[in-house]
Amino acid sequence: MVVLGIDPGLANTGYGVVARRSGRLAALDGGVIETRPDGPPERRLAVLHQRARDLLATYEPDAMALEALFFGQNVRTAFGVGQARGAVLVAAGERGVPCFDYTPQQVKGAVCGSGRAPKDQVQRMVQSLLRLPEPPRPDHAADALAVAICHANHGPLAGAVHALGAAR
Repeated sequence: MVVLGIDPGLANTGYGVVARRSGRLAALDGGVIETRPDGPPERRLAVLHQRARDLLATYEPDAMALEALFFGQNVRTAFGVGQARGAVLVAAGERGVPCFDYTPQQVKGAVCGSGRAPKDQVQRMVQSLLRLPEPPRPDHAADALAVAICHANHGPLAGAVHALGAAR
């Protein structure tokens, strides 16, 4: 199973590709798609869409896992995150890759055992689970790898539920 994890954002979208082979998790790639803050939003979204398409074509994942939109105090940020999610979801839809959402608390719980874990603990646990030489950086890449790990560990159940919903 190969999972593309996404930590969406208009300025910085983290991505992480994780494979489960013989019961072990391995990182295949991770990083951040950056867009220019002074660029027009339609160009920024086009960049995110194209880079997501490139990642999907390169790794041919079985699933895409995204961090669910967390609506905080800043409405402008929430709209940007929602638009970034849309650009990435369209890329997955074009390739027929099923998508799954996980809240930040679900991701932290799956990786650290606590939904309230701080970012540095998430980074250290991602490092440990994927046997990386150092914690992944920047934060967005670490978060995307954590989302991918969350799905890789919950994927069979989430996939079965997804298939049931599609069959109805």
